[in-house]
Amino acid sequence: MKTMGRRLGILLCVALALLSAFYAFVVMKARSGTGFWMVWLAVAALLILIAIGIAADWWSNFPRLVQDVVISLVFIGIVVFGTVEGCVISRMAEQAGPDLDYVVVLAAQVPPSGPSKVLPYRLDTAVEYLNENPKTICIVSGGQGVNEPFPEAQGMADYLEEHGIEKNRILKETKSRTTQENISNSNDLITKPNAEVGIITNDFHMFRALQIAHKNGLAEAQGIAAGSPRDMLANNMLREFFAEIKFLFS
Repeated sequence: MKTMGRRLGILLCVALALLSAFYAFVVMKARSGTGFWMVWLAVAALLILIAIGIAADWWSNFPRLVQDVVISLVFIGIVVFGTVEGCVISRMAEQAGPDLDYVVVLAAQVPPSGPSKVLPYRLDTAVEYLNENPKTICIVSGGQGVNEPFPEAQGMADYLEEHGIEKNRILKETKSRTTQENISNSNDLITKPNAEVGIITNDFHMFRALQIAHKNGLAEAQGIAAGSPRDMLANNMLREFFAEIKFLFS
């Protein structure tokens, strides 16, 4: 029975490692603009190492204290991961009310090959909201990265105008490099006192975006969650976990 369990453990780790490596390739080919796909390769390598450890029966050779520490750390890691991901999921369907004074559309990378896969979801959601609420002003927020031919805000404004949004309803914030700068710089463009503001970003990003907004001058900001590519959801959710941990300790 013990041998059978060990074999199943090895097979499971190898299968998950192959799946993780394949997903790394999928994420890399998607050209998301980041190197996060390498994390999936690291996960695959870790799973192979665990499979080797199971085959060699490393666990039984560890002192009891080491075993207890490892088990405790794994348990804590699972609880923290589950809690953070639960919080992320809780905001993925966020939808603000009508007739907001402003909506802020957070940027994503616009490399020479075209906008990243998540950005059209944000912009299409903005077009839909702006068409339904003709008095709302739109702030598109995003600077120019080293691999981008123009500021992200410019590309976003062009997209909105091509989809029928009047130019005089669009304000461009072209200096920001991070979500925090998106929020704080966009806040500087809001001139109406006590304005009602909505944040448009992808579903997986909404929880952290609202945290940042509430911390940086938009305490009453509401969320308008856009969709996201389903094939990239696992990657985006894992990446968001690390981003949330970084935010909490910043």
